[in-house]
Amino acid sequence: MSSDLRIGSIVLNVSDVARAMAFWMPALDYEPRYEPEPDWAILQPRGEVGPNLSLNLGETRPAPAPHLHLDLYARDQAREVDRLVGLGARRVDDWPYPAEAHDFVVLEDPDGNRFCVIDASGA
Repeated sequence: MSSDLRIGSIVLNVSDVARAMAFWMPALDYEPRYEPEPDWAILQPRGEVGPNLSLNLGETRPAPAPHLHLDLYARDQAREVDRLVGLGARRVDDWPYPAEAHDFVVLEDPDGNRFCVIDASGA
């Protein structure tokens, strides 16, 4: 029996919805799905292919080693990391990278939500 479920939206708790929108919209080339509210916004990919990213005003801080995070695939990882840092992301230098791990860089958004930029140049 197949399921009718799909990932419709990934929700991030943020301390400032407008600031999070200012980062994530250009980072992913997303746009608001509806008129954003001060405590909630749904961003969708231009062309509507892929999951939404919802931004929820919250007071909790992200965990340093989150149970769930985004993996963003890039054909030119170094260029994308530099671009994201220019938008306000920060490198996570204290991440325990395994010696054999050369295909990902850990960053965090302005709210401290951690995500990886994966080298997908060989994919």
